[in-house]
Amino acid sequence: MARHLHVTGISGMLGHDLAAAAVASGWTVSGVGTHDRSALALPPEVRYTRWTWDGTATAADLVELGVGEADVVLHAAAYTQVDKAEEDEALALSINAHWTERLAEACRATGKRLVYISTDYVFDGSRTTPWETGDPIAPLGAYGRTKAAGEAAAATAPDHQIVRTSWLFGHHGPNFVETILKAAAARPELWVVDDQHGCPTATTDLADALLRLQDHRATGIFHLTNQGPTTWWGFAREIVRLGGLSTPVLTQSTAEAGRPAPRPARSVLSDAAWRALGEAPLAHWQDALARYMAHRPVSTAS
Repeated sequence: MARHLHVTGISGMLGHDLAAAAVASGWTVSGVGTHDRSALALPPEVRYTRWTWDGTATAADLVELGVGEADVVLHAAAYTQVDKAEEDEALALSINAHWTERLAEACRATGKRLVYISTDYVFDGSRTTPWETGDPIAPLGAYGRTKAAGEAAAATAPDHQIVRTSWLFGHHGPNFVETILKAAAARPELWVVDDQHGCPTATTDLADALLRLQDHRATGIFHLTNQGPTTWWGFAREIVRLGGLSTPVLTQSTAEAGRPAPRPARSVLSDAAWRALGEAPLAHWQDALARYMAHRPVSTAS
């Protein structure tokens, strides 16, 4: 009997790839998102509901919306605008934590597994070695604080998996790759920060790993990213190279960039908990990026 996956934020970048991978693997898939279905590239087998969290839905509402019939509820929806979260932390908290609280209640009541997608921004970036799942969290800004609150809420579901990832890019949403390609085509040079260290991660690779994780009964925290630490400058330089562009990519500091929200200087995540399940590390980010570029629709350049 096919398992049923219910995805929040299924209209987003990760949600699209989760839906495609799950359908291909024989899952029954449902989900909620904020866009018209006609604007999406979801597989036809997916049962889609256009729905927006407004802070008022109860656990019972979420059971009726899809939690009740699912085996696994994967909460991919999130407020991810790091800088804007500094101005409206209440909204970010509602989406990233309060919604998660209601989902955890619904999963407790129905005996479902809750998978919560979190972020490297729960760490303060103060260490030079990769962060382990059990390391203390100390978010620097509003976005990280709201995601940390979401982690705490998700952990109240008896069967839960909290998955931290970083620097996502994929074909079904705005991302750093497309931002850099567009800028490199329009500007004589690019300035990109070189003092933030992390691991770029393809949503296709993350989606496949999230589905594999469901084959394990383990609960707790896992880190899933593509392999290989780099900086935003190193990431940008490889994007420009693979894009066949000659635009110089120059370095600047985080302070020189002058962004409103603080960011962790070093947020490379250790995948030790994932490997302890007997799973192989995800591909290197450069290989994942090359695959992304090879399958990049021409229309994304406009």
